Amino acid sequence: MPAIVTLTMNPARDIATTTDRVEPAHKLRCSTPRYDPGGGGINVARAVHALGGEALAIFPIGGPAGEIIRHTLQQEGVAHHVIPLSGFTRESLAVEELTSGKQFRFILPGPELSPADQECCLDQLRAAAEGGEYMVASGSLPPGVPNDFYARVSELACRQGARFVLDTSGAALKQAGLGIYLLKPSLRELADLTGREIRTECEEEQAAQQLVEQGRCEIVVLSLGARGAFLTTAAGCERFAAIPVEARSTVGAGDSMLAGIILGLSRELPLRDAVRFGMAAGAAALLGSGTQLCRLNDVERLYAQTQDTQI
Repeated sequence: MPAIVTLTMNPARDIATTTDRVEPAHKLRCSTPRYDPGGGGINVARAVHALGGEALAIFPIGGPAGEIIRHTLQQEGVAHHVIPLSGFTRESLAVEELTSGKQFRFILPGPELSPADQECCLDQLRAAAEGGEYMVASGSLPPGVPNDFYARVSELACRQGARFVLDTSGAALKQAGLGIYLLKPSLRELADLTGREIRTECEEEQAAQQLVEQGRCEIVVLSLGARGAFLTTAAGCERFAAIPVEARSTVGAGDSMLAGIILGLSRELPLRDAVRFGMAAGAAALLGSGTQLCRLNDVERLYAQTQDTQI
């Protein structure tokens, strides 16, 4: 059984394309699209696989888009277990406007999952997590799934002896419970979760330390874009400078970063080095087009370039 098991409750078939200009009330002629399996946990598993690791992706699917996701993962060699649904798996669209370089992302809600569907997901996760070291839940919750669902996943991980890693937002993050091993919020998510107004670096650190002190998690990794990232544990905080790259697309960068961190930890890298490896994976994803994730040669090159980034 792989050391890393991921859960994606709301997978998507990601579509990426380009057009000269995005403007209303016009037919926008687009380039040949790129299609990829998507959804947070699926992206994490794919990125782990791309970096030479092994991960098992668990997710519910239904309809043509779901079947294409399953088939594509099979072709890529990414291990997976699926929970069949009667509803249709969603599709998501990312459009790059060539005249400005801006990217527009359209995210659909996904199918409604019944209580029985949810229990099937937990049963599959429970069986797959036997002997796993890390259980990673990433992405939004689809319609029908209660906001405290990830708290149940956290309890399941604890009973199975796995470290629970969570990357989500909104009410699902607020109601995720205690005892999480690692949280990777954005700055806005950190502010929402702590109820703090965050304007300075000191306030960033205080908010992250609050999560640790409250027992919500052991580790907080906050991605700050061009300002890099910072790591918080009970031992204190450490900041890391950003890795400069020319970004083509931000799709999947956060998932690639999380994959790099967890893969690094599973390979027994020290925590700070695992964060640096994750930052290299996230920066490498920025180099890809559309919905492409990180590539191993880019990650290795960027990781080798990083120096002692404590600031």
